[in-house]
Amino acid sequence: MWLDAPVGPRSDRRVTVAGCRTALVLVPHVVAATRLMDVLDLIKTDRRIQVVCTVPDTHGISYGTHEFLQRQGLLTLPWRQAGGLEFDLVLAASRRDLEHVLGPVLVLPHGAGALKSRRLTGHGLDRHELIRGGRVTAAALVLSHDDELRVLERSCPEAVPHAVVAGDLCLDRLRASLPHRAAYRAALGIGPDETLVTLTSTWRPDSTFGSRPELYRTGDFRKAVVIHPTTWSVHGPWQVRAWLADDPDLIIIPPEEGWRAAVIASDRVIGDHGSVTQYAAAIGVPVALATSAPVRPGSLADLVAGGASDIAARLSSRPDQAAAILRATMYRLLRLPEPAHPAHAEPVPVHHV
Repeated sequence: MWLDAPVGPRSDRRVTVAGCRTALVLVPHVVAATRLMDVLDLIKTDRRIQVVCTVPDTHGISYGTHEFLQRQGLLTLPWRQAGGLEFDLVLAASRRDLEHVLGPVLVLPHGAGALKSRRLTGHGLDRHELIRGGRVTAAALVLSHDDELRVLERSCPEAVPHAVVAGDLCLDRLRASLPHRAAYRAALGIGPDETLVTLTSTWRPDSTFGSRPELYRTGDFRKAVVIHPTTWSVHGPWQVRAWLADDPDLIIIPPEEGWRAAVIASDRVIGDHGSVTQYAAAIGVPVALATSAPVRPGSLADLVAGGASDIAARLSSRPDQAAAILRATMYRLLRLPEPAHPAHAEPVPVHHV
């Protein structure tokens, strides 16, 4: 059902807060949604901005996305309606479908870094991914590291003027959360003398969950389970929980939120080439890899596999600055002055499973 308000030509008849700039959040899947919620926190209290979302109907793994947005209380426009309106800002954490929306697009990675670890051909900043119809689709292409900018200069020089090296807001929030480790452990029911190991898995058959089922059985320590949202979307929440039901002592972290608190609470993380192991290593949690999937040489996953000790420095070249840089970029695109209060990364919520 199309909505008459709060955006569109007839919205002035219905709204209570008038004259707002409009921000569209483009949400193809839950992975993008969780990353974009961090960014929305930077503008959420501004009465000059009206936020709406849309879920493209071109993506095959959107199961759970509408439900996630509804739980957050975010107003969602039908995809066809959103494509016919012009917005003051479009926020995206995926490069899909950017050419179908009208307005200046800010696109950021939905994992660790803009350079993909799993790509064996290409790296994620390839020209064919950044240009549609002869133009760069992003008004602001967010990068995490200066090294990514150097890759972009070679792969797609037309996109360089659009690049914004902002660091990594997810990493900054993890760093801001470290002092709260005891609270996260208590919320998960972990005693002071207990050992917590988090098992983390990306998707595909060569992931931890796909290839190492024996790890998800009872051991001599408590286990938290972090499974990629795509796995939950493709197989369905009932099925994922059913496959884990043999061990009632497992702490199953929902796909929407909680993985960052679990990683900080952990004494060790066991995983694969996915982003969670990279973030864990970046904040100093001991990491062990359970699989050896092929990854791009020199990628973050490759560095973790090789035991590199400087993952944080390789993940972000703007530590603890992402909130300020991202907010300044959004307000520039919105053509609004920034609020007077400083922007900073907030600790992640204490999550009760």
